[in-house]
Amino acid sequence: MIELKFTAEKLDGQVIGGVIAADTFSTAKQKAGLIAIQNNFRIKSFEKKSTFVYKARRGVEKPVKGEQKAFNKQEVVEALSLLGYKVISVNKKLLEFSKKPSNSDILMFVKVCADMLEEKMPYGEILTFLIQDTRNKSLKETLKVISKDLKQGLDSEEVFMKHKNIFGFFTSYMLGLASKSGNMAEIYRATAKFLERRHEFKRNLRSALITPLVTLLLLNAAVIWYVMYIFPETAKLFTSLNVKLPPMTQVTLDVADFCQQYIYAIIALVILPIVVGFFVYNHPRGRVWFDKQLLKLPIIGDILHKTYIEIFCRIFYTLYSGSAVSVAPIKVAAEALGNKYIEERIKTIALPIMMKKGVGISDALVATGVFPETAISKFRQGEETGNIKKSALQLANYYESDTVYRIKNFIEWVQIAIAIYILIVMIFLTLVSAETAVINPTKPGVIDNTIRK
Repeated sequence: MIELKFTAEKLDGQVIGGVIAADTFSTAKQKAGLIAIQNNFRIKSFEKKSTFVYKARRGVEKPVKGEQKAFNKQEVVEALSLLGYKVISVNKKLLEFSKKPSNSDILMFVKVCADMLEEKMPYGEILTFLIQDTRNKSLKETLKVISKDLKQGLDSEEVFMKHKNIFGFFTSYMLGLASKSGNMAEIYRATAKFLERRHEFKRNLRSALITPLVTLLLLNAAVIWYVMYIFPETAKLFTSLNVKLPPMTQVTLDVADFCQQYIYAIIALVILPIVVGFFVYNHPRGRVWFDKQLLKLPIIGDILHKTYIEIFCRIFYTLYSGSAVSVAPIKVAAEALGNKYIEERIKTIALPIMMKKGVGISDALVATGVFPETAISKFRQGEETGNIKKSALQLANYYESDTVYRIKNFIEWVQIAIAIYILIVMIFLTLVSAETAVINPTKPGVIDNTIRK
C-alpha cells in the first residue's frame, strides 16, 4: 500500500495537506486530484512515504543505527529529537525491498491473536507483543502502522483494508470486521481456520499436481537429451561400419534424427501452448474459463469442486448474521473462494435474483448450477428449520473430511503412477542400451562365416 502526502493551496491562499493511501502511486495521485476538484483547491506537491536510514546518539551513549518510514528527512529528525537523540545522519534508503510475509506468517499471526483474545487480553497489548516478537520486517512494520492507526481512532475496517496486499482481501476484511463485532476471538478463530484450510489445500494441490508434473517434466527432458544427443553418437558409430542395427535401436535413431531435423518446430509446439495458457489465465474472461475447466478434470476436479464449496460454507457460517437476505456473506464468501468461475456464477446469478426477486438462499444457489445436490438439500433444510448457519458449518466439516481423505488417496495413486512410468522409461532405456551392447561388427578384412556359407 502506497501512502502519499500532498500539500495544496485553497483559493484564499491557505495551505492545507493530507495523506492518501492506495495500491499504486498513480492511483494515489488520481485520488488526490479528485479531492482537489471536489474541494476547489490546487495541489502544489506530493511526498511519498519512504524508508530512511538514520544514525543518532543520545548523550554519551554509543551511536545507534535504524530505519524509519516517513515522508521526508525532517519528520525523522523531529521524531528522534523528541526521544532525546542527537541526529548524526539521515538518508533515504536507495533500495526498498522487504520480503512479503509468507502464508505461514499470516496464519501464525491470526492464530496467536485468536488464542490471546480468548484469554481476554486487550488487543492493543496483543499487537505490542507481536510487534516485538515478529521477525518478518514487512509484517512488523505493518503491525506498527495498524497499532498506530487504531490508537488514533480510525475505522478498523479501513485500517486493515489498507494492508490487503499483505494479508489478502478476505483476511483484511475479516480482521477489520472483528474489531467492530462483539466477539473478536470467534472471528479470528474462524479466519485462522480458513487460512489453515487454504494453506493445506494449496499444499495438497502442489503434491497432487504440481510436484508430479515437475517430476515428469525433468524425467522427460533427461530422456529426450539421451535419445537426441547421447544415444545417436553411439548408434551412428555402428552405421558408419555398415552394420544393420537392431529394430529398437533403429527406431530410436530414426526418432532422434526426426527431432533434430524439426527441433525448432517441436520447441514451438511445446512453448506455444504454455504462452497461450499464460495469457488466457491472466485475462479476466480467460481465468473464468480456466477455472471452469479445472472443475472438469477427472477425479481431482471433483475434489477441487468440493473444497471450494467447503470454503464457501465456512466463510458463510462465519459472516452470516441471521438476516433474511444474506447478500454480504454470500458475496464475500464467493470472492474468497479462489475460483473465478464459481465466483462469477454466484455474483451474476444468485445475488441478483435474491435482491430483485427475494428468493431464498437455497433456490438462488440452485440457479447457479455449481452447487452439489448435497449442499443444496442441506441449505434448504437449514432454511426450513431456521438454522441455516449450523447447516453451513455441518456442510463445511463434511466436505473437509471427505476431501482430505480423497486427496490423500489421489496423491498415493499419482505417486504409484509416476513410479510405474519411471519404471517403464528405465526398462526402455535399458533394452535399447542392451541392443547396442550385443552388436558385433565384422572387422575389416575378415569374412563373416555366415556369409561364406
